[in-house]
Amino acid sequence: MYKKLLALLLSASMVFALASCGNNTQGNSETPSGESTPPATESQAPAETGGETADVTNPDDIDDNMTSADNKYQVAFVTDVGQLKDKSFNQGTYDGVKLYAAANGLSYKYYQPANGNEATDDDRYDAMKAAVEGGAEVVVCAGYLQEAALKKAAIEFPDTPFVFIDGYPLSDDAGNVLANVAGIAFKEEQAGYLAGYAAVKDGFTKLGFSGGGGGTNPACCRFGYGYVQGANDAAKELGVTVDMNYSWQYGATFSASTELQTMISGWYANGTEIVFACGGSMFQSIAAAASANDGYVIGVDVDQSGESDYVVTSAMKGLSDAVQWAVGHVYDGTFDTIGGVATSLGVENSSVALPTADASWRFETFTVEEYEDLYQQMLDGTLVVDANYENLETTEWSNVVLNVE
Repeated sequence: MYKKLLALLLSASMVFALASCGNNTQGNSETPSGESTPPATESQAPAETGGETADVTNPDDIDDNMTSADNKYQVAFVTDVGQLKDKSFNQGTYDGVKLYAAANGLSYKYYQPANGNEATDDDRYDAMKAAVEGGAEVVVCAGYLQEAALKKAAIEFPDTPFVFIDGYPLSDDAGNVLANVAGIAFKEEQAGYLAGYAAVKDGFTKLGFSGGGGGTNPACCRFGYGYVQGANDAAKELGVTVDMNYSWQYGATFSASTELQTMISGWYANGTEIVFACGGSMFQSIAAAASANDGYVIGVDVDQSGESDYVVTSAMKGLSDAVQWAVGHVYDGTFDTIGGVATSLGVENSSVALPTADASWRFETFTVEEYEDLYQQMLDGTLVVDANYENLETTEWSNVVLNVE
């Protein structure tokens, strides 16, 4: 279906845009009153010693590591499971750290909890403690798995602000909200809806969803639930029925694996045309299966079109921009407006989207204009996407035959 288009895109470079998979139901939480859309910060790269700047707008041009003259690092990032350079959740979040630090002449550093994908709460806490003791003026933590460690660290270091990406407000054992933790979540169901709707409108009738976190990660659950809603609505408009494989298998640690690749290859061999790869480094296995079987992929979190010619679109959320926005509140003295508050970012904040750059838009019949009209319906409230993913298996889908594995 996309052979001719793929040939034209073989040399296309990645266009990085707004861009995972974090806890607690966030459907009713909103951006604090009076807050504006998280801004795209113009970035600058710091000198090795910090403080000096040079114009840079691409996070890939900013070194992942820097050397601070006093061995202190002001903006710290504690990674989620998976690789730092996962082309997804970790990387998108760290890009925001680097861009803000670079633009403001601040030192920065990432801390990966010990034991990789087998990291414990103690390992995560140790990473946060190391960040604070290393001079962090703000610590950005990615992923819902950070909750227990972050609660402990926030209580121990009450003067240190923490930004909890894909997170929510935390409380101490007495039930007091921790004002030094800013929980930043996203309306992933909106991005998932856009991807599912667009895929079906473009002619795909056999879809797949492979999610990370084993079905316990609310962000991935929202992505998947929105995806089914979008596919169902588009199929209803077209008067067709679509089939969808829906699975959390082999995604508990968000990692690539031979087992995952084998499962997805089986889907493609049995007729699945396109799979939503919703889970960090799982993308690598799913993209490999697509390549081997002439199938297609929907990426997640960031624009993943540059990672595989088989990516048709990506369900993005503005990780980098949200980090810069939140960290900016630390340095402008307004962190108290987001600390202890549930912030949820969606279309109204330009924080979820599909990529529309020429190199990223790989649909054949569904147009950018049609997409923008759909987006506007979400923006003005004409179209409301349900965030309660517990309704997935109890809903009687009119135009989707859902096979949950």
